[in-house]
Order: sequence, then structure tokens, then C-alpha cells
Amino acid sequence: MNPISIFQMKPIKFLLSIILIGFYLNTVEAQNFNQVLRSELNSTNPGVLFSIESGDRRISWSGAAGINDLSLGDSLQVSQTFRIASVTKTYVAAAILRLMEKKVLRMEDPISKHLSPTHAAILAQDYDLEQITIEQILRHCAGFFDHTHAPEFFDKIFSDPSHEWTRTAQLQIGVEKGERISTPGTQFSYSDMGYVILGELIENYTGKSLDGGIKELLGLEILGLDRTDFERIDTQTDQLRIHQYFQGKDTYNFSPTMDYYGGGGILSNTEELIDFFQALFQGKIFENPATLNLMLKPVSYSIKPKLDYQMGMYKVQVKGMNAYCHSGFWGTQVLYIPKMDLYLAANYSGGWGGGIVAPIFEKFLNAMENVIPTNKCP
Repeated sequence: MNPISIFQMKPIKFLLSIILIGFYLNTVEAQNFNQVLRSELNSTNPGVLFSIESGDRRISWSGAAGINDLSLGDSLQVSQTFRIASVTKTYVAAAILRLMEKKVLRMEDPISKHLSPTHAAILAQDYDLEQITIEQILRHCAGFFDHTHAPEFFDKIFSDPSHEWTRTAQLQIGVEKGERISTPGTQFSYSDMGYVILGELIENYTGKSLDGGIKELLGLEILGLDRTDFERIDTQTDQLRIHQYFQGKDTYNFSPTMDYYGGGGILSNTEELIDFFQALFQGKIFENPATLNLMLKPVSYSIKPKLDYQMGMYKVQVKGMNAYCHSGFWGTQVLYIPKMDLYLAANYSGGWGGGIVAPIFEKFLNAMENVIPTNKCP
């Protein structure tokens, strides 16, 4: 159909034509998107959940493909929740920055000023806590060993999946089984242990659980994020949790305490992950716009880091465009592309394996480019 001929129609026919074209395009788009989802299924990744939305919400789509529980063969549903693992760090970092806005703490404060005596005594065996600042911990350059890298940590998890971990036990194994990585501030070294420490600060200064403290500081309930909770907090959120797999093993019954105290711990779904990232980048989380600038401020080291990490966020390239994101161990990644004002979130129930950026994001961007232009009709 020639676009000029459309405008020669009577108003009612013109309106119907526009509606039909839009319906057709939405149908084609949905078919393309569902094909992309199915293309990511394989023997090691039985399911995938995905959401995409533009900042102005003109683009908004969510989908699910594949199997949830392999023993039952039930299909994944869009509304289901999952362990977002290290994506929790984005929420923790934002909450710490909110405490800074409230003048409860400062980025340059030594961590010794804020730790409990018990945890300070444990960490002081390996670290000079007077030289480690909150900002360094947020940026993963405090020199902390990552307790999850201790072989004994995962040996215990796989031998006894129901074992209940504590924050203290995780800090203890980090000190006992690892050594300081570097002098504070000199080298990037990703560490769950650092964010486990930050989780304690949020609890101490809000007087609430980590779940309650983060929700209060970030206003998650005001934002309507009803299915974003730490595991074991909300029964419905727990009941919606999918089965997630590691090297083919169903980890559904693994105790959430293995990753619960700030390095991970939150359950959410792809739609609410996008809602949170939108709120963050649209200025709805911080009181001062300068706080987001601080969160995203780049940093350089003498040794090139493996990740271009800021505070609870890192920068990647997608189809030649800069994007901010975070990913989690159990197959989750959230991504914001400023150039397109586009938000994307995915969970691979078996992980995607290889590559910093999940392949589904570029596939979706390609699918969007291939949608039939609006000056044509079927």
C-alpha cells in the first residue's frame, strides 16, 4: 500500500487501516520475538524469560519459552520469579548511596567505622580496615578475596544443599581460605564478600532486615514492585519461583542462604527488573541527580579490569552501543541502552555460558530491525 493512498481515504477507513497495520506489525513482532526466545533453548538451558521496554513505553513486550520443572514438563510463565543472584548488587549499591544522601555515611569512610565488632575482628586478620573505604567496596577494588572462590564453599553447597549459611560464616571462610587480592583502591577484583559487608550496613542503619532496609531506602513498594523480595519474605513471590539449573543439576532446593546477604538474595521477574532499572535511570530512586552520576562514574586502574565496573553496575557494548547492566550467577541479566532509551531483562534458567552479554539481547535488537516498516501493509 502506498503511504499517500492512505491519506486519501475517508477518516474512518484511514483509522481502520492504521489499526490493522498496527495489529499486523504487533503480530509479526510477537512472532519474531517468540522465535528468538525459542532459539535460546537447548539441552543445558531448558527455559528463558524475557522483557523489553522503551523509556516512553511505546515498546513493551514480555515472553517465556521452554520448561520450568524438567521432572514435570510444565511451561515457564512470564510472571514467574527467579533468583537474580548478583543483580542484587545493583539494589545494594543504590541503597548504600541513599544512606550517603541521608548523610548516614560517606563514600570515603573507612569500613572499620561501620562494621560490627565481631565481623571487624574476623576481617582484621587479613585486612587493614582503616584503609578500606565504602567506595572501594562498592567498586570491587577493596582487595577482598571472594569467598565463593574457595573450593570448600561450593563443596559444601553440593554435598549439603540445605545447609544454612550465615553472613558471619561467609566472612569467616573468605578469611580462612583466601588471601588479600591487592592494596585497597589499586585493582578491580569482583568480590561477593564486599557486598555481604555492605548488606550489614543497610541492616544496621535502617534497623530492618536487608529486604526491609532496601525496600525502605529505594521505595520499591511505592514503585509497585510487589514481586521483588528477598527469598522467604513473601509467600507468593516464593511460590512463583522457577527451577534454575547448574550444569544440568536442578538447584531449586538449594538453600537461599548460600547467596543471601548482599551479594545476592533477591527474587524478581523480568518485568520488575526493568521497572527498577527504569526508576533508577529516570531519577526516581535518588534525591539528587548527581548521585546517579556518582554511581556510574568510570574508574581506571594500572591493571586493566575484566569488567568496566562502576558501583553496582558495569558498562558493556551491544551492537556497538554503550549499555549499563548487571548479571547474576543463575542466568539473569538486566541491561539499559541509553542511545535507544531501551531496557531489556532476561533469565536463562540454565545460564547462557560464555560472553559477558547474554546473546538474546543482540538477537532481539536484530528482530526489532526486521519488523516490516509502517509504510507497508499485508
